[in-house]
Amino acid sequence: MQHARLPDGFGIRIDPKVRAYSGGRVLIGGSPMRMLKLAPAAAAMIGDGYLEVVDSQTAVVARRLLDSGVANPRPMATPSPSDVTVVVPLRDNVDGIARLVPALKGLNVVVVDDGSRTPLELPDHVTLLRHETSRGPAAARNTGLRSAETPFVAFLDSDVLPKTGWLERMLGHFSDPAVALVAPRIVALEPEGSMLARYEHARSSLDLGRKEAAVRSGSPVSYVPSAAMLVRRDVLVEVGGFDESMHVAEDVDLCWRLQEGGWRLRYEPVAHVAHDHRVSFGKWFTRKLFYGTGAAPLAARHEGMVPPVSMSKWTLFAVLAAATCTRIGLLGSIATLLVTMLRLRRTFRELDQPTRIAAILAARGFVGGVWQLASAMCRHYWPVTLLAVLLSRRIRRLAFVVAVTEGVVDWSTHREPGGLGPVRHTAFKRLDDVAYGAGLWQGAARARDLRALTPRIGS
Repeated sequence: MQHARLPDGFGIRIDPKVRAYSGGRVLIGGSPMRMLKLAPAAAAMIGDGYLEVVDSQTAVVARRLLDSGVANPRPMATPSPSDVTVVVPLRDNVDGIARLVPALKGLNVVVVDDGSRTPLELPDHVTLLRHETSRGPAAARNTGLRSAETPFVAFLDSDVLPKTGWLERMLGHFSDPAVALVAPRIVALEPEGSMLARYEHARSSLDLGRKEAAVRSGSPVSYVPSAAMLVRRDVLVEVGGFDESMHVAEDVDLCWRLQEGGWRLRYEPVAHVAHDHRVSFGKWFTRKLFYGTGAAPLAARHEGMVPPVSMSKWTLFAVLAAATCTRIGLLGSIATLLVTMLRLRRTFRELDQPTRIAAILAARGFVGGVWQLASAMCRHYWPVTLLAVLLSRRIRRLAFVVAVTEGVVDWSTHREPGGLGPVRHTAFKRLDDVAYGAGLWQGAARARDLRALTPRIGS
């Protein structure tokens, strides 16, 4: 499937945030940001930003654009919902399954009762399987997977409610034979209510945002949650399904195993599935901490794919030097950026506007590095930041500025109508990060493995 040809009629559209230079021969953008050089013939195929596959040459160009992240798919056909089995793992959530089952009318539905204290009673058209003792959600999903006979399997948790058209909007992606998994956007079932409910509406860990994307490690959409996903059954069986030894981050592990196997994964935010968020503070905080404990087992299974910080040593130096807020530090940061720009310029010297392209790449790399370190200070490394704050007045001031600025920027990029203001959002974001970071350190200590805390610094 690594080189699976896109079918004729399949279309791709260049992402609107991608910028073209040198007559369309250089594209800069994508997530994460990258630079893509095209041959003149390939650039001519794109035209106004849309390319339809009509032969082997256009298929090759379209595949490269998709895999580089600068283009998004526009599928040509949609398999039938009758080709899908919906698998719902469940334990004791009677109210949730009563709400969910009517929304799945007309579909093949398998509910796996994972050791509920009271056995369930469901309508006759729903297949009910039962584990007498709880084996965890991964095992329940695998039990449902083994019972399915359709080409596709949708996994939905019992605390979700799919919106109209959710399935059809995802199915179209499978006209690309290399796509193994597609996931919808997960939104709040009840967006109104307490301050915590409104924060979760804007910033739930399950909501991956409004922007369509390829799912790959190291990108803004590095995984998709198993609360709602659609997969090719044969592919999932081939890779062994979910890892039943994992009770957290098993969805991340599955995404990365599929990626390592050469399969493509897509996030489709036009498809919506609503989730009944935890909005009592104790349950919310505990859940965030639990998510953090998943980093250590992931780091052990996927070497180098769970770094809290990933950047070049030159970007790291430039950011740290600027953070000193001293004259020498600022001069060192500027000098490093200029050297980086000159090195990049040599790469583009045969193209139009080489200086401008190099400056854009250097500036974006620096801004990305600043954002990574600011986020890591508040989230992954907050115990280290706290210790430094207690020891240094200068770091105390810097940490305060970073904590406030990062929170306000996060609010501005995630705010929803009726949501919290910047002050309350920032306060909840800091608590969110404290919980996740505590879980991260707890998991690393329990596993006696620091790989989940080790930054990846390249040359």
